[in-house]
Amino acid sequence: MSGKSFDPPGPRAVHLCIDMQRLFSDDGPWPTPWMERVLPVVARLAERAPERTVFSRFMPPHRPEDRPGRWRAYYERWRDATLDRLDPALVDLMPALARLAPPAEVFDKPTYSAFADGRLHRRLSARGCDTVVVSGAETDMCVLATCLGAVDLGYRVIVVTDAVCSSSDEGHDSLLALYASRFSLQIETATCDELLAVWPARDG
Repeated sequence: MSGKSFDPPGPRAVHLCIDMQRLFSDDGPWPTPWMERVLPVVARLAERAPERTVFSRFMPPHRPEDRPGRWRAYYERWRDATLDRLDPALVDLMPALARLAPPAEVFDKPTYSAFADGRLHRRLSARGCDTVVVSGAETDMCVLATCLGAVDLGYRVIVVTDAVCSSSDEGHDSLLALYASRFSLQIETATCDELLAVWPARDG
């Protein structure tokens, strides 16, 4: 935050953790080298109050032909990442996070944005959520798409800068700069320490 004022997220905020799965670890077809580094930070966020955390999981199709348009071409290229060929355990959350669900929720999505088909928005609306605190992978792919989806729906969006990761250093750095410039009125950034200092556990 670099010293700027930061309002607490409030009691209706939800920690939305994007795609911290074995699929994107060194075991999977799409390794994200930074994941192991940010995993303890993400776990710290989720452990503060698991009941206000939602973990999304990116779910490939069984076969490329199960998806429309350019998604089919994408999975023709990544056929080994389809569920017909993939070890099903790889779609699981990283173990440090999986142990928190429940009470944390798990939300499966077939697209980059967790908000694409309206199901997550309905789920969060039912909880009275007005703010999403975003962590996860990847900064310049699913995290980006989810943040923009949340912005379009009017949520307050807070990206936890040391709890997001990418396989591209350049993409990660560029997106954090973009959030702070072009989207500064709709996307806020904070470190985990800065966030937790003003967002206590509900029982505290």
